[in-house]
Amino acid sequence: MTDNPCARAWLRLAAIYFAAGVILGVVMGASGDHSLFPLHAHINLLGWVSMALFGLTAKAYPSVATGRAAGAQFWMHNVGVPVMLGALLLKLWGIKAAEPVLGAASIVVGLSVLLFAWLVITRIGTDSRAARSA
Repeated sequence: MTDNPCARAWLRLAAIYFAAGVILGVVMGASGDHSLFPLHAHINLLGWVSMALFGLTAKAYPSVATGRAAGAQFWMHNVGVPVMLGALLLKLWGIKAAEPVLGAASIVVGLSVLLFAWLVITRIGTDSRAARSA
């Protein structure tokens, strides 16, 4: 497989979220205060797991990570997730004004996931046929 800059970016970002999720988990465990467990879960699932899977998919099927739609998906997720995590943190701290931001960012993240699903559904077959004919 050829080097894929998008796959590399996804995997690097996933590693950063993985480290952040583990650090938050260690802090919660050491302090005995698990009030931020929803944030911990979202860091791990939307950051580490999702982004790692996006990166591995992009590595295996480069067409999933090319073009304008793929670029839009990348940026929607990478703007939506940190905004969503910040708003979730504020909500968990009792700041109700963060709820509309949390809702809007959640919609952006949800749309990025739907766009990723569309990219996979419509482009993986193209990669498979090209690989068989090569």
